[in-house]
Amino acid sequence: MANASRVKPNSPRRRHYNGQDGPTIKEREYLEVIYYLVARGEPVIAARLARWMGVQPPTVTHIVQQLETKKYIRRDGRGEISLTAEGAVLAESVVKRHRILERFLVDVMGLPWHLIHEEAVRLEHALSPTMAARIESLVGHSTTCPHGNPIPGASEHYPGSVRLDGTEAGMLFMIKRIVEEAEEDSDLMRYLHINNIVPGSQFMITDVSPAYGVTLQSGEQSITVSPEIASLIWGDPV
Repeated sequence: MANASRVKPNSPRRRHYNGQDGPTIKEREYLEVIYYLVARGEPVIAARLARWMGVQPPTVTHIVQQLETKKYIRRDGRGEISLTAEGAVLAESVVKRHRILERFLVDVMGLPWHLIHEEAVRLEHALSPTMAARIESLVGHSTTCPHGNPIPGASEHYPGSVRLDGTEAGMLFMIKRIVEEAEEDSDLMRYLHINNIVPGSQFMITDVSPAYGVTLQSGEQSITVSPEIASLIWGDPV
């Protein structure tokens, strides 16, 4: 006999996630990306969202229209997107939950640094408020996720004053954060992790080339990262 306690697909408990009363999981993902761009002071347009999400423009247009209908975003005459007051609160809560989960997966669970983004994505939509509060209490002292990006409510400041591709040879450089876009590429995150190119690591910049990238030296280790990868890493001179 079927379990009588099983939640039916259209029950009220599921509506918050299937879009009947609130945003769908996909809409939450778009709100998260919009939040990142707004927080960094970068213009938010549909083409930028399509590149980030790895989808075709018509897909973005459809989701953006849904978000606008639900009054989570607004668009101006030039097509630039901004969050409404309600959308900003929701997007901030999504980002906060994701980054706290990443912190928990590293600090408490001991999961490898390069795997946490995907695991957090899997978990964040299923957490009950009770579990979310408990996890936050375990990592409540943290101000950034393990990739160095600020946890809303704990810090609003993006660490790092210099992008790696803007450094000069001879500079001692401490990595502070890896931008959010990089987290979507698990192979890149594994590469950075293996080579200790993570927040808190220090390297001497031995060569900078607009064509070939930046060469980093730490002890006997020397590695050259491409200009594209260098553009994803922020830090400070030491």
